[in-house]
Amino acid sequence: MIDLLAIVLTHGLMLLACWLLLGRDDLDREGGPGRERWRRTRER
Repeated sequence: MIDLLAIVLTHGLMLLACWLLLGRDDLDREGGPGRERWRRTRER
């Protein structure tokens, strides 16, 4: 029973993560945020 719970829980969390990633607006654009924005967020 614990094994089934662990499998369902982990697969459910992975499904939720995929669902949230696929719903992002920036996946529909080719260009992306650009190098400068990436550099600014990395320096924080």
